[in-house]
Amino acid sequence: MIKSKRLLAAGLAASLVLAACGDDDDTADEPADEPTEEPAEEPAEEPAEEPSEEPAGESFNVGLTFDIGGRGDQSFNDSAAEGIDRAVDELGVTFTEAEPNADGSNRAELLQLQADQSDLVIGVGFLFAGDVATVAAENPDTNFAVVDDAMLDFDNGGVPICENCAGLTFAEEQGSFLVGAAAALNSESGTLGFIGGVGGFGLIEKFQAGFEAGAKAVNPDITIIPQYITQAPDFDGFVAPDRAREIALAMYDQGADVIYHAAGASGAGLFEAAAERSESSGTKVWAIGVDSDQYNTADAAVQEYILTSMLKRVDVAVFEITSAQADGSFAAGNTVYDLSVDGVGYSTSGDFLTEDQIAQLEDFKAQIVDGTIEVPTTPEG
Repeated sequence: MIKSKRLLAAGLAASLVLAACGDDDDTADEPADEPTEEPAEEPAEEPAEEPSEEPAGESFNVGLTFDIGGRGDQSFNDSAAEGIDRAVDELGVTFTEAEPNADGSNRAELLQLQADQSDLVIGVGFLFAGDVATVAAENPDTNFAVVDDAMLDFDNGGVPICENCAGLTFAEEQGSFLVGAAAALNSESGTLGFIGGVGGFGLIEKFQAGFEAGAKAVNPDITIIPQYITQAPDFDGFVAPDRAREIALAMYDQGADVIYHAAGASGAGLFEAAAERSESSGTKVWAIGVDSDQYNTADAAVQEYILTSMLKRVDVAVFEITSAQADGSFAAGNTVYDLSVDGVGYSTSGDFLTEDQIAQLEDFKAQIVDGTIEVPTTPEG
């Protein structure tokens, strides 16, 4: 049921951007199939009131709170933005968007500001999980969702942390397996690179583990050079393209001819390095993008060096949780987006992957979905 919200003071509202419904004419990708869901407790019982007769989307607001870097990062945040923009077009919702300050210290404040005027608040990134749990408890009439955190209490049997919290997680290792195989199929040197934005907290290691497993499924003797820009709790590695460029150039110097990044906005530095090295040496080297189809989001000058991208359908997750809010089916618990529902995958923009290579990747995908291949979530060693 849509609930009324109190008005924010003008000074507070200035930190949020209101997007009017129906202004964006772009059409987003079609949604993935129904995602798989982990068991969750029954949602809280709704109050015994008559349902509203007005269309659900016309009078509720979504508070989309980006991770650092915000809209325009050409990767993770932009994928979430695509999902909410689609919800505006198809569901008639309005939304406010916000971005944390440079050190992320105002996440809880932003979530509360969003809750003051929204029926659904979405935190884009696992770093929102703790603050969402706190703010959700203080705002029981608002629903919350967190991208990249299950929002489950694993110390208590995996029950939802709160009745108005949902988790939206992904099988990043599965999509990374496929681009790892693509990298090995296109490598002439037998050496690959992996650049992680931030290590030490488990998420980006899933990308590395899948990439390595996919590459070795093609060539068991392949060499892979991994490096992380920063280690948690320093999360600047997701917004450090200059550092990513330096690391990529060093990897190319060591013989890598395909490098995959899972580093958010820092990936732009990898693409610059691929173009720079290819043009200076006369021998083409490749980069692999992440989250969005980065062939379509990167600068035109580097497009021809982006072999493929690992697609992480944050756009689908954001749209589907908004749709659930609109039709009254929002429920606590975790929804997993994996290869079986095309929640992860790989892109073919640029036509750099051959038909034979795509056929091999599709065969790997089928084996992952049917359980023949079990993709690891932690790197070897």
